[in-house]
Amino acid sequence: MTLASNRSRQLKNSMARWGITLGGISVLFTLVLIFMYLLYVIKPIFEPAKVTPATIIKLNSKSVILSSGVDELKEVIYQLDGLGNFTFYTNNSTSQQLLSQKVIADNSHLTKVFDAQSNSANKRKILLDDKGQVFVVAAKFNSSFVGDKRTVTPSVAYPVGKNALPIDEQDQAIITAGMAMDDEHAVFVAFTQDHRLIKTTLTAEDDFSEDSEFEASYQEIEFTQKQVENILISPDLMLAFVQSGNDIFVYNLDDEGSVPLKERFTPVSTKNNITAVALLSGGSSLLIGNDKGLVSQWFEVNSPEGRLFKDIRSFKVSKTEAITKIVTERFRRSFIALTPSGEMSLLYTTSDANLWDGLLTTGDNKITSIDFAPRADGIVVSEESKKGEITLTLFNVKNEHPEVTWHALWQEVWYESYPAPAYIWQSTSGSDDFEAKFSLVPIAFGTVKAALYAMIFAVPIALFSAVYTAYFMTPALRKKVKPTIEMMEALPTVILGFLAGLWLAPLVEKYLPALFLMMIFLPLATFLTAFAWYKLPKEIKLKLPENLAPVLLIPVLLLAGYLAIYLSPIIETAFFGGDMRSFISNDLGINFDQRNALVVGIAMGFAVIPTIFSMSEDAIFSVPSHLTSGSLALGATPWQTLTKVVLLTASPGIFSAIMMGLGRAVGETMIVLMATGNTPIMDWNIFEGMRTLAANIAVEMPESEVGSSHYRILFLAAFVLFVFTFIFNTVAEFVRQRLRDKYSSL
Repeated sequence: MTLASNRSRQLKNSMARWGITLGGISVLFTLVLIFMYLLYVIKPIFEPAKVTPATIIKLNSKSVILSSGVDELKEVIYQLDGLGNFTFYTNNSTSQQLLSQKVIADNSHLTKVFDAQSNSANKRKILLDDKGQVFVVAAKFNSSFVGDKRTVTPSVAYPVGKNALPIDEQDQAIITAGMAMDDEHAVFVAFTQDHRLIKTTLTAEDDFSEDSEFEASYQEIEFTQKQVENILISPDLMLAFVQSGNDIFVYNLDDEGSVPLKERFTPVSTKNNITAVALLSGGSSLLIGNDKGLVSQWFEVNSPEGRLFKDIRSFKVSKTEAITKIVTERFRRSFIALTPSGEMSLLYTTSDANLWDGLLTTGDNKITSIDFAPRADGIVVSEESKKGEITLTLFNVKNEHPEVTWHALWQEVWYESYPAPAYIWQSTSGSDDFEAKFSLVPIAFGTVKAALYAMIFAVPIALFSAVYTAYFMTPALRKKVKPTIEMMEALPTVILGFLAGLWLAPLVEKYLPALFLMMIFLPLATFLTAFAWYKLPKEIKLKLPENLAPVLLIPVLLLAGYLAIYLSPIIETAFFGGDMRSFISNDLGINFDQRNALVVGIAMGFAVIPTIFSMSEDAIFSVPSHLTSGSLALGATPWQTLTKVVLLTASPGIFSAIMMGLGRAVGETMIVLMATGNTPIMDWNIFEGMRTLAANIAVEMPESEVGSSHYRILFLAAFVLFVFTFIFNTVAEFVRQRLRDKYSSL
């Protein structure tokens, strides 16, 4: 060998070594980058909420502030005082007064201000003056542009007119009232000075506006209590909640003829008293605070006596103080619980989370009003000192993902109107007041279910095929069979999913008895054929080419399959009344979906079989020939040699093949997406579908809002899938090394 050729070989070896090393490092670096990016997107959903003061305005008001708020972009802060002055201030100034508008008569004073129940960002306010009259107002903000400059012009809107509303047909003074409205109806429930509870419905001719005309209808509600502290009406105008002392009365409002009592319950013990009530977003849940610092959530649950309100969960806000006020967000299940000392807790019901605790006041100041910003990214607080100084403060709130906690993701949650706690994935709905359900358990369960049924179908077929091909098949036939099966791996999974969903699923449903008959006929036909071949005279066997012997089984299996299909309608008519699906659903009580785990198992099994077969066959075929020759020479039969020597030696490769197939099944997307109903249920029933992590990401990622909780939880699902496959591969490598060390001495 010349010196030049030796240098050339060394150069090639060095280049190959550095190239392989660089490729390996690049793969590891890519995996780390993927891991870090997933964590980067997921991290914000687990960050705690933050409440920080942003703007402080010193007011010169001569009356207490009854209500306050801010516009959607937090550019204009407003307040409503007891004299009926609606005043607006810019956010970036402590003195500039934009507008002050009188909303009631000069000779009247406001005594109470209630928030009307609404799912809109523009909150309407019910005003009650010292004469017992009722008004409804709302802050209104109009934007205009001059060039590139945007100007916000605030004003006061009157959704049902400027005048006092005819709430009581007998013109009695109103003590307290509740209201909710839609485009055509405004429903009031009020308690009058003469202790009557009345329902008033205002119906507009078209839509409500300041100048619209409406018709009033009145219904008196049967009510014997002498006091009412709070009245709340659900945004859908269906229910009214009336608090009288420690009792809650629930009335149906959808009957035009009467207002029947739906339920009466006492949500506190005899040692406690109700101090605050509020309706959660959507109006399905009632929040009740007591004098022991506890807030409880109540909503309707099915029971033997019908749908009744039940105490679902509680939040401990203070150990020593009562709950004085509960304020809820417009669209989410977050709420504020406030104590007399100004201690505030920001809570979220669905995730059972205490998001933030702290003081909103300075010194001994008293909070007179508090409210969320329309986008829940701010809180407006008005406070009054002992000297009569009034301060209006805007706090910035960073609370983007309150619905996400480990409890909500991985444990059972009791959702509104559900009969019991459950694992539910339901990320979107057609309504704004939807309670998002982000449990990852059903889709993780679906991933395991799909992979399990695929492996049950694929592993026996792939392993037995690999054993026969590598150990018993003739070399000539092996050269044709092995590449053919490996070519199946190149078949796009979208084709398999398409065929499974549109062709295989209806076929399985139509010939369901045939499927079970095949499980009997195919093994039986194989056994009988092998037994017949064994009994054939040796002279006949020698006349047939050795590589054609296995091919003789193909027509036998086809005949067995045809016989199963032929007998399917006969069996179905004789034993299942002509419809096996109905028998399974009605008689056995087992749910049956056309696209189910059985179809997925068969289709995904065909996708996994080539991977397991190829790796297992290579492992078995690579067993050194001197081991098999030595075993046979010592008198062992071929079958004993296979089970005691070959399979044990090849076991590390076989196990790796199975784990690689499992990893492929866990990460499969298109087959599961197209061959199941994609329903996130938790049931091992083989006749029902599932939703997997991969399919869920593929379905919902295009429709998710970038940066939303839904968007980030989908990345969390991808991270969980990443961890699944990482664990599978790690366990596979660990077991493979142990098997290699154990059987390497063979």
